[in-house]
Amino acid sequence: MLTVFGSTALDTIRTPEKTLKDVLGGAATFAAISASHFIKSGLIAVIGNDFPKKYHNILSKYLDLEGLVELDGKTFRYDGKYDKTLSTRKTLKTELNVLANFKPTVPESYKKSKFVYLANNDPDQNISIIKKFDNVKFSMCDTIEFWIQTKRNSVIKMIKSVDAVVINDEEAKLLTKEHNLIKSAKKMMEWGVQYVIIKKGEHGSLFFFEDVIFPSVAFSLENVVDPTGAGDSFAGAMIGYLAKMNNTDLSTIKKSIIYGNVLGSFAVEKYGLDGLLNIKKSDITKRIKQYEKMVKF
Repeated sequence: MLTVFGSTALDTIRTPEKTLKDVLGGAATFAAISASHFIKSGLIAVIGNDFPKKYHNILSKYLDLEGLVELDGKTFRYDGKYDKTLSTRKTLKTELNVLANFKPTVPESYKKSKFVYLANNDPDQNISIIKKFDNVKFSMCDTIEFWIQTKRNSVIKMIKSVDAVVINDEEAKLLTKEHNLIKSAKKMMEWGVQYVIIKKGEHGSLFFFEDVIFPSVAFSLENVVDPTGAGDSFAGAMIGYLAKMNNTDLSTIKKSIIYGNVLGSFAVEKYGLDGLLNIKKSDITKRIKQYEKMVKF
């Protein structure tokens, strides 16, 4: 089993074409649903008593919800606006609400999880929760600008406490204070993390391990409508595939990154979670084959 810890949210997403208000979102939601296409995934998150039943039904269809806690108050909310190119997003509002005082616990049935993903969340919470699992084979974390600027030392400690970090290029530079991504990855590995995956949006990703650098291209798409959750979908698919294979050798990690690129591509083709909810295993296999054709020469 895989356990995903992080935020479940009600998002307001403003794109040039459409505005979505209070739709189901959150880093852990995207990651866990993406991972669920490969393996049974448990979610540890918090919602308020304003959380719509229809969204609860979606989560329960795809995920084990023993770790989902409902508290009195409002669900975490995020409001962001994309520019015309959909490449830059400006945060208009973040309301932590019930997330502010959430004290997460790991259900007994999750403690045996060999694979754990810590979505972009308070690094101190992530550091404490990873210790509550019995026998983790592979753990991975993500972070965002907000935590790097407010809790940089804790982010570094969190990176030391996991096997792999997934981070986007701008945040990697901000965190390490390096302009070159290779130097940036090396610095993170010096802090104690074994694997570094730097996401580069529509330009794919770079994977680092010891002296290995593995670049992978993004799946080429003509129509991108909503990039929200693409990075979380990438990370969820990656760790979901590793958990399914129950293997973390170099070749399997490289393959997991390709699955990450493919699931990320499904996520951005539709609004909100719709791109992840309506795909079948055959759709994923077909796109993997297309990807292989795309990079073969």
